[in-house]
Amino acid sequence: MRDKISSIATQIHEETVANRRHLHQHPELSFEEYETSAFVKAELDKLGIPHISMANTGVVAYISGERPSDRVVALRADMDALPIIEIPGREYGSKRAGVMHACGHDVHTSSLLGTARILQSLKADFGGMVKLIFQPGEERLPGGASLMIKEGVLQNPAPQAVIGQHVMPAIPIGKVGFRAGKYMASTDELYVTVTGKGGHGAQPQQNIDPVVITAHIITALQQVISRIADPRMPTVLSFGKVIANGATNVIPNEVYLEGTFRTFDEKWRKEAHKRMKKMATGIAESMGATCDFDIRVGYPFLVNEEKLTAEVRGYAEEFLGKENVIDLDLWLAGEDFAYYSQETNACFYRLGTGNEAKGITSAVHTPTFDIDENALALSTGLMAYIALRQLGN
Repeated sequence: MRDKISSIATQIHEETVANRRHLHQHPELSFEEYETSAFVKAELDKLGIPHISMANTGVVAYISGERPSDRVVALRADMDALPIIEIPGREYGSKRAGVMHACGHDVHTSSLLGTARILQSLKADFGGMVKLIFQPGEERLPGGASLMIKEGVLQNPAPQAVIGQHVMPAIPIGKVGFRAGKYMASTDELYVTVTGKGGHGAQPQQNIDPVVITAHIITALQQVISRIADPRMPTVLSFGKVIANGATNVIPNEVYLEGTFRTFDEKWRKEAHKRMKKMATGIAESMGATCDFDIRVGYPFLVNEEKLTAEVRGYAEEFLGKENVIDLDLWLAGEDFAYYSQETNACFYRLGTGNEAKGITSAVHTPTFDIDENALALSTGLMAYIALRQLGN
């Protein structure tokens, strides 16, 4: 089976690359993936694979093997792009101004279409069902995964496992990475407004300076990380936007902040929310100001189920060779695949797409991000092999 899958993946490689380039040239932002969704449906129709729409722009397809089995495995790919301006000059660069597939979701979608083609051609050789989840809105709250779960993507029939792969340019092409247990952090967005009383910078005694108060709040909130959080629990609090729209001699009425809070424990997460709000509002009030501290609760932490991940890692070693499967460290980035992992057995692994010799090293979410497209032969075949092995074939 391994050799057959690998052979088909090689045969369809050019088509998979063409699909990836088409998607890369026509990126769409979160929950706006109308053209992408239509493209996916058209490709599935060509293959004779039944599918339904879900969460508006999402697509769920079904491939049933011809041998008897009631096992079900789900494979997930996300479809949305980012509001990033791609560097010019690429043959397959984005044709949509200010939008770019800078996180590899074009790779994920084209790979899953390739996997679908492999599995459809092997229906006579396996039993069970593979559900293909083409998901919208991974990059934006509330996350397309949460919407698809609400609409029943994990039901009728319920998969015994959900498996996803994601590009990682830090891993060389030809290799994949796994981590069992907790892997990626919960992600919350913080929106804070500190309101005081503005005025002339030369007369601070007449004002309630929100800039100074905000500085105290930012510094004090770091104590939530350094003195309240258990040092054994990875926790991050970062503010990336601070707007104090005054001037050299003008103290503004208010200061606006945006930040992120990330960790790996739901009980501590909720406690930290309370602590941050109480500390910030208390500091502001003690200095004569007010503080509106809004926390938009984001994705939960992502946990790779231990037994499933060990099995999937073993399948990857069978397909690629043990030397091409590496360990991953904890990563405090967020992923809405975490919603699947909170509902059922899940495994989220990393696909190596970097190639230093070709200068392909840029991180995701950058204007220079790219992949070594030879990874697309591996990505399609590996997912097909994992799915069939997980179904017991």
